[in-house]
Amino acid sequence: MKIGITYDLKQEGVATTGAHVVHVSDDFQEEFDSPATIEAIASMLRELGHTVVKLGDGRELLERLLVDPPEFVFNIAEGQGIGRAREARVPAVLEMLGIPYTGSDPLTLAVTLDKDCAKRLVQSVGVAVPNGVVVEAPSDLSQNANCRMRIADLQFPVIAKPAWEGSSKGVRGKSLVDRREDLPAAVDWLQRDHRQPVLVEEYIQGDELTVGMIGNRPPQIVGIMRVFPNQPTDRFIYSLEVKRDFERQVRYECPARLSPAATEAVRRSALAAYSVLGCRDVSRIDFRLRGDVPYFLEVNPLPGLNPHSGDLVIMSRHVGWSYRRLIESILRAACERHTVAAQDT
Repeated sequence: MKIGITYDLKQEGVATTGAHVVHVSDDFQEEFDSPATIEAIASMLRELGHTVVKLGDGRELLERLLVDPPEFVFNIAEGQGIGRAREARVPAVLEMLGIPYTGSDPLTLAVTLDKDCAKRLVQSVGVAVPNGVVVEAPSDLSQNANCRMRIADLQFPVIAKPAWEGSSKGVRGKSLVDRREDLPAAVDWLQRDHRQPVLVEEYIQGDELTVGMIGNRPPQIVGIMRVFPNQPTDRFIYSLEVKRDFERQVRYECPARLSPAATEAVRRSALAAYSVLGCRDVSRIDFRLRGDVPYFLEVNPLPGLNPHSGDLVIMSRHVGWSYRRLIESILRAACERHTVAAQDT
C-alpha cells in the first residue's frame, strides 16, 4: 500500500511577518517533529511492506494530494499557528478528498486541543478534573467580576498554562503560582508568548500518570506509566524544562505500581475520556492521581512518536513493545476501522 506521512517539521530561525520579527517563545515549535522522527516512522512502514511518501503539511501537502494522492495517510501533523483548530486541518482535507488516515477526526482534534473544552466533556461522564478558570485577557483578573469571583474560589497553588497548546508548551516551572497576587504576571507572560487564553487550574498534589491507548471498539490500554522526579520534591511538575532533560531529571515506572483501586479508577477514567472525546486509533491521556482519584489533565490524540523521547514510545518499551509494533498497531487500528466503516456503507 502507498502510505503518505503528514507532519510539521521544526525549522531554523524565527517567525516573521513582512519585514517585522514576531515575538515568539522558545517553545513555539516544540510540538513539531524532526526529520529523524519522520524517517523512523517511514522506515517502520517500509519494513511492513508499504511504499512511503513524505507529504509534510501546508500548500506543499495540498499540491501533492491533488496530483498524486496516496492510498492511506499516517497523520502526525500538528498544524501551524496558534488557532485551536489547527490540528484538525489535515484530517479535514483528507476527508474532503476521500483519503483514509490514522488517528482522530477533525472534531476530536479541535476539541482536545482546547483544554477547557476537553475537560468539560470529560467531566460530563463522571471523570474528575481540576477546578479551573479560562482567563481571556490579563485585565479580566481585575475588571471582569465573574472571572474575579471564579479565581477567588480556586485553592492555591494553581497552574497557569496556554489554553490551546500541546507538548507542554507554556508549562514551565514558573507556571506554578503560589500566591493570588502573582497570578497577573503569569497570565501576562503566557499571553505575550502564546497569544491565546490562559487556563488557570488548581494544582493537584499527587502522582503524574500518563495512559497510552490504541485501537477502537474497544481500545486497548497499552500501559499506565508513572513519572517520578529524580530529585525528590513535594510539588513535581512534568514541565517543558523537565521533558527537555528527561534522562537526567525523571524516571518512569510502567506498569505503574498503584493500588488495585487506583489502577481500576485510572483505567475507567482513561476509557471514559477516550470515548467521550471521540478518540480513534491512538491517544495518550494525562492524569494526576490524588489518593485513589485520577484527575484528568489533557489528552494528546497525536502523541509524540520520537523513537527516543516520546512518552508513548517510552511506555511501549517498558511493556515490551518494539517501535515497529507500536507503529504497526496504530496503522492496523486505523485500517480495521476504515474496513468496518466501508462494510457499513
